[in-house]
Amino acid sequence: MDFKLHFDHYNINVADRERSMKFYQEALGLKELSHIDGPDGAFTITYMGDGKTGFRLELTCMRDHPQNYDLGENETHLALRLDAGQNYDDLLAYHKKMGVVCFENPAMGIYFIEDPDGYWIELLRPNE
Repeated sequence: MDFKLHFDHYNINVADRERSMKFYQEALGLKELSHIDGPDGAFTITYMGDGKTGFRLELTCMRDHPQNYDLGENETHLALRLDAGQNYDDLLAYHKKMGVVCFENPAMGIYFIEDPDGYWIELLRPNE
Protein backbone atom coordinates (compact mmCIF):
# COMPACT_ATOMS: atom_id res chain seq x y z
CA MET A 1 0.00 0.00 0.00
CA ASP A 2 1.60 3.26 -1.11
CA PHE A 3 -0.97 5.63 0.32
CA LYS A 4 0.33 8.03 2.94
CA LEU A 5 -2.25 8.47 5.67
CA HIS A 6 -2.12 10.32 8.97
CA PHE A 7 -4.50 10.42 11.90
CA ASP A 8 -6.83 13.39 11.70
CA HIS A 9 -9.46 13.01 14.41
CA TYR A 10 -11.39 10.67 16.67
CA ASN A 11 -15.14 11.23 17.14
CA ILE A 12 -17.28 10.68 20.20
CA ASN A 13 -20.93 11.65 20.68
CA VAL A 14 -21.65 13.76 23.74
CA ALA A 15 -24.89 14.74 25.45
CA ASP A 16 -23.76 18.17 26.66
CA ARG A 17 -21.20 20.08 24.58
CA GLU A 18 -20.19 22.58 27.27
CA ARG A 19 -19.83 19.92 29.97
CA SER A 20 -17.64 17.78 27.72
CA MET A 21 -15.52 20.70 26.55
CA LYS A 22 -14.90 21.69 30.17
CA PHE A 23 -13.91 18.12 31.07
CA TYR A 24 -11.43 17.74 28.20
CA GLN A 25 -9.93 21.15 28.88
CA GLU A 26 -9.52 20.54 32.64
CA ALA A 27 -8.55 16.87 32.52
CA LEU A 28 -6.32 16.83 29.43
CA GLY A 29 -5.54 20.43 28.56
CA LEU A 30 -7.35 20.29 25.20
CA LYS A 31 -8.75 23.48 23.74
CA GLU A 32 -11.44 24.17 21.15
CA LEU A 33 -9.79 24.45 17.75
CA SER A 34 -12.94 24.95 15.68
CA HIS A 35 -16.57 24.01 15.51
CA ILE A 36 -19.34 23.45 12.98
CA ASP A 37 -22.96 24.32 13.67
CA GLY A 38 -25.41 22.14 11.77
CA PRO A 39 -28.46 23.47 9.96
CA ASP A 40 -31.11 24.83 12.30
CA GLY A 41 -28.94 23.86 15.29
CA ALA A 42 -29.52 20.13 14.70
CA PHE A 43 -25.95 19.35 15.77
CA THR A 44 -22.68 20.93 16.77
CA ILE A 45 -19.30 19.41 16.02
CA THR A 46 -16.45 20.72 18.16
CA TYR A 47 -12.83 19.90 17.39
CA MET A 48 -10.51 19.95 20.39
CA GLY A 49 -6.76 19.52 20.40
CA ASP A 50 -3.51 20.38 22.11
CA GLY A 51 -2.44 22.87 19.44
CA LYS A 52 0.86 21.02 19.00
CA THR A 53 0.01 17.84 17.15
CA GLY A 54 -2.42 17.57 14.24
CA PHE A 55 -4.67 15.15 16.10
CA ARG A 56 -8.15 16.40 17.03
CA LEU A 57 -10.86 15.00 19.24
CA GLU A 58 -14.26 15.56 17.61
CA LEU A 59 -17.17 16.04 20.00
CA THR A 60 -20.53 15.66 18.25
CA CYS A 61 -23.55 16.94 20.12
CA MET A 62 -26.98 16.19 18.62
CA ARG A 63 -29.76 18.59 19.66
CA ASP A 64 -32.38 15.83 19.73
CA HIS A 65 -30.25 13.45 21.82
CA PRO A 66 -29.62 15.22 25.14
CA GLN A 67 -29.36 11.98 27.15
CA ASN A 68 -26.13 10.06 27.61
CA TYR A 69 -25.35 7.46 24.97
CA ASP A 70 -25.62 3.77 25.84
CA LEU A 71 -22.05 2.59 25.40
CA GLY A 72 -22.86 -1.04 26.20
CA GLU A 73 -19.76 -3.19 26.34
CA ASN A 74 -17.85 -1.03 23.90
CA GLU A 75 -14.22 -1.07 24.97
CA THR A 76 -13.05 1.44 22.38
CA HIS A 77 -11.00 4.11 24.08
CA LEU A 78 -8.68 7.00 23.47
CA ALA A 79 -5.14 6.62 24.85
CA LEU A 80 -2.70 9.41 25.65
CA ARG A 81 0.94 9.09 26.64
CA LEU A 82 2.75 11.68 28.72
CA ASP A 83 5.72 13.38 27.11
CA ALA A 84 9.16 12.35 28.35
CA GLY A 85 10.10 14.15 31.54
CA GLN A 86 6.50 14.62 32.66
CA ASN A 87 5.48 13.23 36.06
CA TYR A 88 2.95 10.41 35.73
CA ASP A 89 2.26 10.27 39.48
CA ASP A 90 1.43 13.99 39.56
CA LEU A 91 -1.04 13.56 36.69
CA LEU A 92 -2.63 10.56 38.41
CA ALA A 93 -2.97 12.56 41.64
CA TYR A 94 -4.53 15.45 39.70
CA HIS A 95 -7.10 13.14 38.08
CA LYS A 96 -7.84 11.51 41.44
CA LYS A 97 -8.49 14.96 42.91
CA MET A 98 -10.89 15.62 40.00
CA GLY A 99 -12.64 12.34 40.88
CA VAL A 100 -12.42 10.96 37.33
CA VAL A 101 -10.11 7.94 37.77
CA CYS A 102 -12.17 4.81 37.07
CA PHE A 103 -9.50 2.09 36.79
CA GLU A 104 -5.83 1.74 37.71
CA ASN A 105 -3.29 -0.90 36.77
CA PRO A 106 -0.03 0.12 38.48
CA ALA A 107 1.78 -3.03 37.26
CA MET A 108 1.23 -1.93 33.65
CA GLY A 109 1.81 1.76 34.39
CA ILE A 110 -1.62 2.80 33.15
CA TYR A 111 -4.87 4.18 34.47
CA PHE A 112 -8.15 5.29 32.95
CA ILE A 113 -10.30 8.34 33.50
CA GLU A 114 -13.99 8.53 32.61
CA ASP A 115 -15.54 11.49 30.82
CA PRO A 116 -19.04 12.83 31.58
CA ASP A 117 -20.60 10.56 28.93
CA GLY A 118 -18.93 7.38 30.19
CA TYR A 119 -16.05 7.16 27.71
CA TRP A 120 -12.80 5.84 29.16
CA ILE A 121 -9.47 7.50 28.37
CA GLU A 122 -6.24 5.62 29.01
CA LEU A 123 -3.22 7.49 30.39
CA LEU A 124 0.22 5.99 29.83
CA ARG A 125 3.60 6.66 31.40
CA PRO A 126 6.14 8.49 29.23
CA ASN A 127 8.49 6.51 27.04
CA GLU A 128 11.77 7.10 28.84
